[in-house]
Amino acid sequence: MTDFLLNIDTAAIDWARAQFALTAIYHWLFVPLTLGLALIMGIMETCYYRTKKQFWKDATRFWQKLFGINFAMGIATGIILEFEFGTNWSNYSWFVGDIFGAPLAIEGIIAFFLESTFVAVMFFGWQKVSAGFHLAATWLTGIGATFSAWWILVANAWMQYPVGCTFNPDTMRNEMTSFAEVALSPFAVNKFCHTVTSAWIIGALFVVAVSCYYLFRKREKELAIESIKIGSIVGLAASLLAIHTGDGSAYQISKVQPMKLAAMEALYDGGTDQGLTAIALVNPFSQPEYEKGGEPPMRISIPYALSFLATRDIHGYVPGVNDILKGGYPKADGTKEMTMDEKIKNGRQAVIALQEFRHLNALERQNQLGGDGCQRREALKRVLNEKMPYFGYGFIKEKSQLVPYIPLCFYSFRIMVGLGTLFVVFFMAMLLVAYRKKDVTAKWMLITGMALLPLGYIASECGWLVAEFGRQPWAIQDMMPTWVGVSNIGSGSIMITFMIFLALFTTLLAVEISILIKAIKKGPDRE
Repeated sequence: MTDFLLNIDTAAIDWARAQFALTAIYHWLFVPLTLGLALIMGIMETCYYRTKKQFWKDATRFWQKLFGINFAMGIATGIILEFEFGTNWSNYSWFVGDIFGAPLAIEGIIAFFLESTFVAVMFFGWQKVSAGFHLAATWLTGIGATFSAWWILVANAWMQYPVGCTFNPDTMRNEMTSFAEVALSPFAVNKFCHTVTSAWIIGALFVVAVSCYYLFRKREKELAIESIKIGSIVGLAASLLAIHTGDGSAYQISKVQPMKLAAMEALYDGGTDQGLTAIALVNPFSQPEYEKGGEPPMRISIPYALSFLATRDIHGYVPGVNDILKGGYPKADGTKEMTMDEKIKNGRQAVIALQEFRHLNALERQNQLGGDGCQRREALKRVLNEKMPYFGYGFIKEKSQLVPYIPLCFYSFRIMVGLGTLFVVFFMAMLLVAYRKKDVTAKWMLITGMALLPLGYIASECGWLVAEFGRQPWAIQDMMPTWVGVSNIGSGSIMITFMIFLALFTTLLAVEISILIKAIKKGPDRE
């Protein structure tokens, strides 16, 4: 009944998902450092513009050199990532390309053009343009990179919360009806703010780590101390902002992706007055038996915190995994959530109606559609208009498919939050020490500063794991499961390119780290 779109090698689905995950994870190793360093080097060049001190110019050029190395690597992985939508996810691209392609096109035409234009002025224009124009070019490079991230995150947010579109059965595509709704949806705005602030944390950790290395080696003391001050201010501000925007993200998720929130909390049976789980013993190697209800063993929670996080009311109702699967629980607007069985039934009716509609369109093209057929086609259009919000459920065979892998979501969320809290304490301590100029070379401080850099990347990647694995099985929330969006190609082709990309990206990462280490060991070039 639902197999007319699913003539796809099941192994190809797994390999396509693995390849996209590989590319996204490697790409995200480069992007946050680009965004974070862009802000810090902009601040440093502003200091140079205001003071005219040669020290600030040398410091700016040093961090710009490290920025440039990372920037080049990020472009390489990002281009491959976008091309995968056409090669491995052609069904997805066909179904929503009119919407999803718009922000990606704007990112390529405007944002990438902006940053790639001014980055040349930033690197090669020190002696060729005025100080004010060069300062503007530096800031515009960072703004362009951030603007680029905005459109990428708009596209991603739309997959998580599809708005501003309607399905056209004649073209078999979702078409955009409101660009403003897509570009300015609350989910997109909050996702952008949380992602960019987390990237600033990475940039701050990188600057502090490199500075701690110099102090550990007893060299470049002035550069290191001033960089620690700026990096710690940026890092502390970004960490506090990330906490605020993270709270907003959880609130948005509770409204449009309740299953993700339930998986993040390992909340099997919901209710009112829900506490936020601090720690619990969730088996990381197998999906828990959530259908039996109860809660994970050794659970320690913060009373009422989850209810407030999700509903802004300490007594608010938060559905668990079983509540969402059964349906019928109360919603914020006073109505009750449709049961999952009803959603699946409506989805299958939409799939069948679309299949029949395609058949009638084929008859019309062959001039074989009579009056009854025209009437039937109009009736099918009405069915599609009514049932299309549940279209994706038509491909669900078992309700267990709607539950993401709980251990991954649960532990990734706690690692992200725990490390984020640690960063707040760390940046406060670094600021206190750096400004008091006492124990600024204490080994414990320097080793901690260097050790926290990889933890920053772990926290950042965990955030993306929660965002992407938490919405499974959906490629587009409620609209398309991942296995429906895959291209109809053999798994062997994807497997080969997966191995090629794995070798390529690993080499790129190793090359970048090697070049960065050499540049750091060399230190700043002084005029």
